[in-house]
Amino acid sequence: MSEVTRSMEATSGAGAARVDRRRRALPNGVWGVALFIATEAALFGTLFATYFYFRFNSPHWPPQGVENPKVALPLILTAILVSTTIPVFFAGRAARAGNARLAWILFFVALLIQGGYFGVQVHEFLGDLQKFPPSESAYASIYFTLLGAHHAHVVVGMLIEVWVLGKLLGGITNYRLIGVRVATYYWYFVNLLAIGVVFTQIYPAL
Repeated sequence: MSEVTRSMEATSGAGAARVDRRRRALPNGVWGVALFIATEAALFGTLFATYFYFRFNSPHWPPQGVENPKVALPLILTAILVSTTIPVFFAGRAARAGNARLAWILFFVALLIQGGYFGVQVHEFLGDLQKFPPSESAYASIYFTLLGAHHAHVVVGMLIEVWVLGKLLGGITNYRLIGVRVATYYWYFVNLLAIGVVFTQIYPAL
């Protein structure tokens, strides 16, 4: 029996890294997150389609009395969020090399940046709620639904990273390495969503 088929017995960083290099198929955890990402992509595809359906069936977008969305701040915030792909990517590489300490540090740096991003976004979101509540128009409804859904996915990604940070304190095992891969793939998806969401958000001002 090969070591790959006994991968759950890899309970050291070196052993987990060796199993990962020899793996001939994606682990079930990765397939699970891939299926989850597919369902969430369908959800956001529906939200984007709804946004533009309302847009092209409305004489004024946004409606009269509602200011065009900001452009500079959302773009800057999205660039900051997307930049966390770099530490997350290298954290994944460090984990696959068996370096739990470096992976932990890189995930922690990413989490700090993401936390700052989320704090500013919550402030902006609450400020917009006071200006035009979701019940006021179709524009407000889809605007807050789209942004709120993405913010929720950012929170989920951050919680997954917190879980990974806790696990990495005990070193790297095969199980934890799969968790790292799940966290990195999910975060790539969140950042791709962020790009689509921000350009939809600022569309009326372009």
